[in-house]
Amino acid sequence: MKRVRKAVFPVAGLGTRFLPATKAIPKEMLTVVDRPVIQYVVDEAREAGIEHFIFVTGRNKAVIEDHFDVQFELYDTLAQRGKDDELARLQRLQPSPGQTSFTRQQVPLGLGHAVWCARELVGDEPFALLLPDMIMQSEKSCMKEMVELYAETGNNIVAVQECDPAEAHKYGIVGRGEDTHHGFRITGMVEKPKTGTAPSNLYINGRYILQPEIFGILEGQEKGAGNEIQLTDAMLKLEKQQPFYGCHYRGRTFDCGSPEGFVEANVAFALWRSDINGRMAGIISKLLDEMKPSQQRGAAF
Repeated sequence: MKRVRKAVFPVAGLGTRFLPATKAIPKEMLTVVDRPVIQYVVDEAREAGIEHFIFVTGRNKAVIEDHFDVQFELYDTLAQRGKDDELARLQRLQPSPGQTSFTRQQVPLGLGHAVWCARELVGDEPFALLLPDMIMQSEKSCMKEMVELYAETGNNIVAVQECDPAEAHKYGIVGRGEDTHHGFRITGMVEKPKTGTAPSNLYINGRYILQPEIFGILEGQEKGAGNEIQLTDAMLKLEKQQPFYGCHYRGRTFDCGSPEGFVEANVAFALWRSDINGRMAGIISKLLDEMKPSQQRGAAF
């Protein structure tokens, strides 16, 4: 059984829900407290033992590549000014030479197509797939739990969480079979089931470990919903050949692809930080006391 050494990050999306902020800045580089969203996702992969980080990018995404590169002028300035803590922190986050690879998704044909674009960099190995819109908060990372389950099963792993059954029609939902090891056997997957037809209330939260056979399926995958190549459609075909297991993640997940989820993530991670949580709790409490409903205003774009 091959170890999971590589992770794919599809970062080619335009971030239209965040305009005008994302007109010049990739949505993955918007900051939650003091780190870009993409940094949280890469850190999660690194904690799970991932060694090679593969980014599927698009136009106007070069700043992501710059973020994970060495910035000699900045490092030298910090060293000269005696800012050793700041320098050490940046160096800890810095991938080693050769650990990052970047490839382009020249046309916006969906998540399945983005994954297929990474095929030459992944090769004939199992790989992790982390959607950068979704960031997690827990003592043990979601991907680390998944890698541990993969070591027990040697098969495809999908992370899931519980949702309100009334909201199941908004997500990709899995069917739950018998418990096995530290997970459960997945008996089926359905994308956005009709109300009342979902096989469970366990939704796919944006973390996967997939076998390389998925690339052969994606090669000939027809366009599905939204006129895009859907990863779920390819996984349904792969499920007929190989088992899929569910990893029931019980931490917090924030959808930073939406403004509401992004703001929620900023609040949650600020309160998670021991160096600023006291001040932030006071600020939030004061704002809640001072803001009356009649005073609240929205800013439409």
